[in-house]
Amino acid sequence: VVRKTLDELGFLELETPFLIRSTPEGARDYVVPSRVNHGSFFALPQSPQLFKQLFMVSGFDRYFQIVRCFRDEDLRAERQPEFTQVDVEMSFCSEEDVQGIMEQVVARVWKELKGLTLTPPFQRISYDEAISRFGVDAPDLRYGLELKDLTELVKTSELKVFQDALARQGVVKAINLSGVGELSRKDLDELGEFVKIYGAKGLAWVRMKEDRSWQAPIAKFFSAELQASLNQRLEMQPGDVAVFVADKPQVVHAALGNLRKHVARQRGLLPKDTFRFCWVTDFPLFEWDEENRRLNSAHHPFTSTRFSDRNKLKDDPLAVKASAYDLVLNGVEVGGGSIRIHDSVLQSEVFSTLGITEEQAQEKFGFLLSALQYGAPPHGGIALGVDRLMMLLCGTDSIRDVIAFPKTQKQLDLMLNAPAPLDAAQLAELAIRTVTD
Repeated sequence: VVRKTLDELGFLELETPFLIRSTPEGARDYVVPSRVNHGSFFALPQSPQLFKQLFMVSGFDRYFQIVRCFRDEDLRAERQPEFTQVDVEMSFCSEEDVQGIMEQVVARVWKELKGLTLTPPFQRISYDEAISRFGVDAPDLRYGLELKDLTELVKTSELKVFQDALARQGVVKAINLSGVGELSRKDLDELGEFVKIYGAKGLAWVRMKEDRSWQAPIAKFFSAELQASLNQRLEMQPGDVAVFVADKPQVVHAALGNLRKHVARQRGLLPKDTFRFCWVTDFPLFEWDEENRRLNSAHHPFTSTRFSDRNKLKDDPLAVKASAYDLVLNGVEVGGGSIRIHDSVLQSEVFSTLGITEEQAQEKFGFLLSALQYGAPPHGGIALGVDRLMMLLCGTDSIRDVIAFPKTQKQLDLMLNAPAPLDAAQLAELAIRTVTD
């Protein structure tokens, strides 16, 4: 269905190599030693990103490929070390053009495979709004339980946990767990343990009584007037329970965002055969890597800035927004793309911001920088995760259920007993010596 749709829309299916050069950005590469050139290695592609940009420079203005990709990263239910994606690139396009094409593709897949009619355009949500309302950048829109910011309201409370968080420039947010059924003290204690997985120290909670006052250990730290204000902000009704987390913004969002999904699964709030697509837009261009004390690309280093943010690259890089967009379905990211950098000067500025020197840039990406100097059309694209889409089409929670011969969470193929050691002769031929821990 995808091939037929893209073919009708004027896209050419073009193949790209599997044996390529390792690049310093993104996930870890799987590397392949060269027998002919001892001490040198190929890498398996994490995506055909550089090749499809070169196609645009070469004049192939509408490309697609259903392609195998490889990433050496820790596995989760929706990840495998090798996976399949629908890779797409277009010249002279806007974000809306790329999104419109993908909406046509997805709508046709759902019509022909599920008999369901989707109604593009899909909802657009900015990254900042997604984090603020849902705690995560891949929001599930099938149910409520949205996060509410109480930071300003609770400044007059006497609860030390809240005051300590505010003193450290933290935030206080809460979710009204209305409609999830009766919650016992044991249930609430378990939710308190759950949020600790995401760095929170615990969970505060309140239950509204019939007279609209609070039944909770923390009630004594809030005046009746403040309780009323919080009830209004949280839209509390008698019998409702609200849960609070106070900490650094990233901890609060991760804790409550994942608690929201956990409660929805646990309490049966996920409707069957309901598919809520949305586009998440305006991602940050960079992320701060606390461990290595450096900036990383949030998407990849070939993503263009928002035009209005280009002048912030040197002085305030973390404030720069990217021309990037994710397609999200039922709380799962099923595709990601961006408008690319087509100007060699801007590409050099982004490399410089990432700490990539001119020499490193030429060594790793010289072929791309050279191509851009000859003139590249504005272009952009996206990749859809075939395995994730199949997982959601089939109503399962794991892509292992829709992949023949999947790997385990430890990246093992239990049937082939792979990966496996090489014998001495093979290692000698490749000029490789192994070491043991």
